[in-house]
Amino acid sequence: MAGLLAALYGIGAYASFLVTILYAIGFVGNLVVPKSIDSGTAGPLAESVIVDVLLLGLFAIQHSVMARQGFKRWWTRFVPSAIERSTYVLLASLVLMLLFWQWRPITTPIWTVRGPLTAAILDAIFWLGWAMLVLSTFLISHFELFGLSQVFARLLGRQPSAPRFRTPFLYRRIRHPIYLSFLLSFWSTPIMSLGHLLFAVATTGYILIAIQLEERDLLRQFGDEYRRYRGQVAMLLPFPGGKRTARTGGQGSPGNIYPL
Repeated sequence: MAGLLAALYGIGAYASFLVTILYAIGFVGNLVVPKSIDSGTAGPLAESVIVDVLLLGLFAIQHSVMARQGFKRWWTRFVPSAIERSTYVLLASLVLMLLFWQWRPITTPIWTVRGPLTAAILDAIFWLGWAMLVLSTFLISHFELFGLSQVFARLLGRQPSAPRFRTPFLYRRIRHPIYLSFLLSFWSTPIMSLGHLLFAVATTGYILIAIQLEERDLLRQFGDEYRRYRGQVAMLLPFPGGKRTARTGGQGSPGNIYPL
């Protein structure tokens, strides 16, 4: 019964992620959803900036702190290890939902691309980013990343797979294609408002910090293997000449990577 409850909990957390990521696409792209990054009535500038920065900061703190190994060791004293990742996913989804709900639009235009070809290219890069995000999660074990593998292993009485190095596709050229995916999607827009720029700048800063925290954890976990990988493969930009190397896989390897 405990295993079944854990599986149902994990499925619910995964469903919350699916809803959140689909809404995030519409939110950032000003598409379909009832509340997007530029929709609604703009309020006082100072108030809007403060609220938006606090919302972004709340997500950054939750997302990074709960991903650290020290926090996980403390957290699993109270939460079964099988649902630790699902709980992380669920809380991250709830924080993002709060951000979508309470976001204050700042519609002052920063740039507007009027050329149809250039606008189409930016839109294509926006969708490329989201497509690359989905692909990247499957390359490093999508269902483990979002907690389903752990809860079903508990249900079936199996031990989680051990961390290992492997060489999946995009990770041969860049170490963090998931983060690059977000950057492409957040910055590629024909119409950049001040609020959207605030969102893009803040998330970019967070991504650069999160990469350092994640790589510190990976170095502790995999030592010289990850150190060699980091020395041979670019962080975000796929410069030519990178060698075929390894990428971490297995339980624990996703670090603090969770899609916004």
